[in-house]
Amino acid sequence: MKKFIKQKQLALILLVVGAIGGFLYWKYVGCLSGTCPIKSVWYWTTLWGAAVGYLVGDAINDFIVKRKKRAEQNDS
Repeated sequence: MKKFIKQKQLALILLVVGAIGGFLYWKYVGCLSGTCPIKSVWYWTTLWGAAVGYLVGDAINDFIVKRKKRAEQNDS
């Protein structure tokens, strides 16, 4: 479990940031009519924000790992 957290640290941080951003989007922008399927309920926007945050964090993490491996191979 600790290894997973260490490997996905950036993705997990951005998951939390995305969830907070999704909640704040619902609170301040949202959907006043209630007919918007995603924006009308707080937990959907929070969930979508968390998912997007995790995906962005994971993509950045993969990019960093590949870059480190490439730098190690060039140094050898």
